[in-house]
Amino acid sequence: MDYRIEVDSLGEVQVPIDALYGAQTTRAISNFTITRLTTHPKMIQAIGMVKKAAAIANFECGYLDQERLGYIIQACDEVISGLHNNMFITDVIQGGAGTSVNMCANEVIANRAAQLANQPIGVYDYIHPNDHINFGQSTNDVFPTSGKLAALFLVNDLQKEVHLLRSSILSKSREFSKILKVGRTHLQDAVPIKLGQEFHAYATALTRDIKRINSAFNDLKSVNMGATAVGTGINTDEKYKAIIVPQLSKICQIKLSSAKDLIDGTRNVDTLVWASSSLKILGVNLSKMCNDLRLMASGPKAGFFEISFPERQPGSSIMPGKVNPVIAEVVNQVAFNVFGNDVTITKAAEAGQLELNVFEPVLFYNLFEMIETLTNACRTLRLNAMDGIIANREQLAYLVETSVGSITALAPHIGYANSSKIAKQALHQNRKLLEIILESGLVSKEDLEIILDIDAMTRPGIPGKKLLKKKNKMK
Repeated sequence: MDYRIEVDSLGEVQVPIDALYGAQTTRAISNFTITRLTTHPKMIQAIGMVKKAAAIANFECGYLDQERLGYIIQACDEVISGLHNNMFITDVIQGGAGTSVNMCANEVIANRAAQLANQPIGVYDYIHPNDHINFGQSTNDVFPTSGKLAALFLVNDLQKEVHLLRSSILSKSREFSKILKVGRTHLQDAVPIKLGQEFHAYATALTRDIKRINSAFNDLKSVNMGATAVGTGINTDEKYKAIIVPQLSKICQIKLSSAKDLIDGTRNVDTLVWASSSLKILGVNLSKMCNDLRLMASGPKAGFFEISFPERQPGSSIMPGKVNPVIAEVVNQVAFNVFGNDVTITKAAEAGQLELNVFEPVLFYNLFEMIETLTNACRTLRLNAMDGIIANREQLAYLVETSVGSITALAPHIGYANSSKIAKQALHQNRKLLEIILESGLVSKEDLEIILDIDAMTRPGIPGKKLLKKKNKMK
């Protein structure tokens, strides 16, 4: 490979001759071969926006001329569009608090601006990575601001998918609104519940998730641009902070605000922990739902078999005809991974010291992964499972008939002791509860139909309340 020689504060560096990046990026490639994953495209887009806003602010403050501004803005727009993503090759986990990513952006934009001005790359006489592209900035305000923007871009897709999944679940809730099933507590038979009610509860949990995520990610709209190294704003013009945040808002089309305390905004990342926590809770709710669905779909002969998933792929390499709930299983695994991401983010946030948290690279890497995997999990759960779930009505009806859970509705009418006796008899003799109740003579067939009304047993109130009041008056 042909190289050019660049010089930085540590000496000479060989850089691929046509690369838009420079010496510091090249050193980072050598130092940080960790995940072999490179900067997220949304992070590249965000950092291009930050550099563009900074250039405009520096021009308005009188520190950048019109000619250079034009070339820099054009180069930034190309970065924002993704045209130079292949030049952002530093590892996502790196030392230096993100300096390698920031300097990569500075070098790429400076060299591309030089090309546009018909100047040689790697020379930096006309446009310099630090003196022009990074003027009035530090990695310590550029990197967290870019990371927050990238997270906000990504979470839009997640919220859309959660809304769509919620709508799919509500559709199933309506479809199953009149189907009675056995409720279960402790994995034991309990009072009846409607299948539609269970699905509605899943949608209710997702409603809370949507609100939580909106609230948590709204806090990321507070950025620390203008803080520079430690939050004091050294090397920025007095007018710079008031210009750059509105400019950045205009470019990214998100209403941002400047952190009220730039020192706090530079050293503390608790808003990112809160964002992570909201995603973790979504993972908890999704995984809980998939646990339930897998139980209800278990069988088909030796399990509950109350619902069936769409058949997506053969389930076994050795057992012919077996079909497994693979979509629910993959969502479970996404949730497990999200829980681990949240632990990493929590540790990274806690381990920051004094004026800067240097662990933001691993923090943002995990946050982006959480958002994207949850987005994909919600999509596949909706399209490949939820939309096609069917209720096995005959099995559901059979389990209700043979379960003793319905005896709870009779307890106010015949007493707890009698109800318990009948329930045990039904279980021991493997007979239907209805038969034994009628045999007991404690309740007439007509009254029993009123007490065991499906709607009455699955809403607040005492089934057969009028009968009970009439009986008490007679006493």
